[in-house]
Amino acid sequence: MTEADGGSVVVVTGANEGIGYHLLRTLLEDGYRVAGLDVALDGLDPLAEAAPERVHVAECDVTEDADVDTAVDAVLGRWGRIDVLVNNAAVFDFGLFDERTLADTRREFEVNFFGYLRTIHAVLPHMRTRGSGIVHNVSSGVASVGHPGLSGYTASKGAVEGLTRTLREELRHEDVWCTLMYPPATRTRSAAELEYPDAATQEPAAVGRKLARKIDSTGPVIYADWQTRFGMALVERVPWLARKGTERFLDPDRDSAE
Repeated sequence: MTEADGGSVVVVTGANEGIGYHLLRTLLEDGYRVAGLDVALDGLDPLAEAAPERVHVAECDVTEDADVDTAVDAVLGRWGRIDVLVNNAAVFDFGLFDERTLADTRREFEVNFFGYLRTIHAVLPHMRTRGSGIVHNVSSGVASVGHPGLSGYTASKGAVEGLTRTLREELRHEDVWCTLMYPPATRTRSAAELEYPDAATQEPAAVGRKLARKIDSTGPVIYADWQTRFGMALVERVPWLARKGTERFLDPDRDSAE
């Protein structure tokens, strides 16, 4: 982080709650200048009011080109730089494949994949002109192992992984980095319907803090902690563990029992 000019500038999408909010808040506490983009700002507004010189918030729908371009231009107009972009905004709709429509999956891709594309298109030319920058794309372990009932979300995260690895290769001769960030299973509002036991998940505040402390990392894959790294390696090598952990989602009596 550069202190002389007020601190590095980090843009976080999906920043109003959950992992994104706590990541942004930790960065603010650590001295960064932060810009939070989201379709709702009720969680971010108090931060902006408390530290207006170091917090910028923008109502931004990442499925809209104009929203993204306007939000990014506003950050550049205010601070003249964007050092790090964290693509975190994501949605999912739970439902087995034959219960879902193409429109359901298109919506997930518009946010989870094309939303990432839009922000990268808006920020990357600036980073390349400056000769430095980091793009962190938040992914999920389900992209590697799958998850019953999350076909659209899983597919969109798989697309993000392919994009990230390809873009990293294209940028390998420049000082601009594209990474994959892996949080653990987290007790976010959207994930609540999956009803995972507390022992298998972490609080958003803890996950956000861990990822924030790795914001300047440029490695190809960034794990929130060693447990996340070990857990992903384990289920990739022993797929039975992932199947066992998600077996209840295929229980024909699941809906009637709820």
